Amino acid sequence: MSKKKRADAAPAEGASVEPVAAAPAVPAPDAKLDRWVAWGLFAVGFVVLWATEKPAGFVRDESVYFYAAEQHARWFQSVFQALISFDFGALGRAFSDEAITGSYDFNHEHPALLKNLFGLSFLVFHKWLGWLRPAAAFRVPAFAFAAAILPLTYALGRERFGRWAAAFAGVCFLLVPRQFFEAHLACFDVPIATMWLLVVYCFWRAVDEPKWWIWTGVAFGAALGTKHNAYFIPAVLIPFSLVRGWQRSEGKPQARQLFLGVNAVFVFGAALYGVLGVTLGLERVQQTFLLLSPQVGLYLLMLAGGGALLHRLYAHDVPTFRAVAPLVAMAGLGPVLFYLHWPYLWHHPVDRTAWYLAFHATHNHYAWFYLGEMLRAPPFPLAYVVVKTALTVPTSLFVPMVVGLGWMVLRAAQRKLSWFEALVVANGLMSIAVISHPNVPHFGGVKHWFPSMPFLALLAGGALWEAAKAGAERFPKVTAVQLFAGLAVAVTIPALIAGARVYPYGTSHYSELAGGLPGAASLGMQRQFWANNATGVFEWINQNARQGERVYLHENHGGQVADYRRNGMVRADLQFVGSPNDADIVAYQYHQEFRQHEFDTWQAFGTTKPVAGLYVDETPQIVVYRRR
Repeated sequence: MSKKKRADAAPAEGASVEPVAAAPAVPAPDAKLDRWVAWGLFAVGFVVLWATEKPAGFVRDESVYFYAAEQHARWFQSVFQALISFDFGALGRAFSDEAITGSYDFNHEHPALLKNLFGLSFLVFHKWLGWLRPAAAFRVPAFAFAAAILPLTYALGRERFGRWAAAFAGVCFLLVPRQFFEAHLACFDVPIATMWLLVVYCFWRAVDEPKWWIWTGVAFGAALGTKHNAYFIPAVLIPFSLVRGWQRSEGKPQARQLFLGVNAVFVFGAALYGVLGVTLGLERVQQTFLLLSPQVGLYLLMLAGGGALLHRLYAHDVPTFRAVAPLVAMAGLGPVLFYLHWPYLWHHPVDRTAWYLAFHATHNHYAWFYLGEMLRAPPFPLAYVVVKTALTVPTSLFVPMVVGLGWMVLRAAQRKLSWFEALVVANGLMSIAVISHPNVPHFGGVKHWFPSMPFLALLAGGALWEAAKAGAERFPKVTAVQLFAGLAVAVTIPALIAGARVYPYGTSHYSELAGGLPGAASLGMQRQFWANNATGVFEWINQNARQGERVYLHENHGGQVADYRRNGMVRADLQFVGSPNDADIVAYQYHQEFRQHEFDTWQAFGTTKPVAGLYVDETPQIVVYRRR
């Protein structure tokens, strides 16, 4: 983007622009080149994911989302057919709560944005055009969301960390084997990382450029429609907005007064909601939260009062307006877009939203193997997230991340840390901090703190660029770009090798710090999750199973089995059963939690000797037994 774009619009008479914190100089931006780089990064990411999609097995959650997305697609198809035929009676029936619930009730514990996109992609690329197998058609939007992380990271970090470091940071996300694997899936964990990054990018642009405050609200609404992680985004951005607004209103009494007034409106409104909750009780507040109710009236008054003061602030002082406007847009547009994107909420918005929030607030705890201990209930180890990250991110990438974070801490101690650098650090740590709480469920490997990873990758890229510049000063015969290229190659090659060795069994990957997969097994770490590694023994089963033989795929539910059949990955004649006692072949997924299932198989089959298996770096992942 150009310097002209990043400059503040002319302030109102008597207004001044706050001084910008000093930051190391980077090359002047070239907007056209940056656009080419951004689109190139997106294209590379999308093509790589597309080309490597087929081997990726179906995880337990993904098959659930396949089914839900297909139900959503059925509803969209009924709407399209009614519109095309001008059948307004059918259109009215499609918008009834009965019709919507019929398509959206399944898996309503998650918002609908991604499932809508998965379903529409399935409808277009599989059912209408017949170009793609069902799984690939569902996954196309996931490729786009994952690939978007590369240009977004580049665009966010280019001005501060430089073009080379920002491009490296973007690519970094897909260099982490677990992230690369999960980027293929029609799930929500990588897309919410994309949306979190997009909200922060829009917020950063909004503080200096016109109209981006509106896009911040739109992006936040889309993030709310992606996954519940989005509710933590305002907690990161509010302090930065307040600090920026306070700085920009300094020496401008009227701007300061309006800035404080906008914030006071929303603080007072939140306090009144708290009073309602305490006096009436949350259940009573929910029951009386109707279209014509004090609760809705209070929300509208907050938006009206805050909007009126914001309008006056815009007329008086544009820089201060831009500091606080993104938060108002998030408060106004976020809930509205969340409601509009999800037909399931249209007829019962309050009750169903309350159920959705309560579901995640009281989420059950899954057993998880960690350093030789089976974690079943809180409190969980405080260091879990940091240790898990260190043992799963390739060490060649993890070390620059840690160095980059340390570099920011040093700059903060020297009072040189800029507003933007602090924004990157805060977003890099937020998801990690939330999941680290001992009472938050710890399961799913590392996917729940994916939103932190693009920001940590930026710190890694920045650290490498600083090292390259320091090296160039000491060795004048080489340039900083040459040194950076050498460092980037040195740290990416181990990650590429690790990813190639483990793919498509990405949830099994462990880093050099863990001693790889064998070392992690010796440490007592969870070897895998989500049950997708079963694909590693399909070739043996398809080639060796007798006609109509009964097969038990441990930890794979009926939806996964149906999807494997539908996509031609297992023989159609095989019978899949739900217990080792009913099976002739058992594909046991190696989990410490499920060792009893293997013992049951030994007893039922009369043997402890496997006939086949999936061994990644000689570490058992799936073990196949056959009845004598």
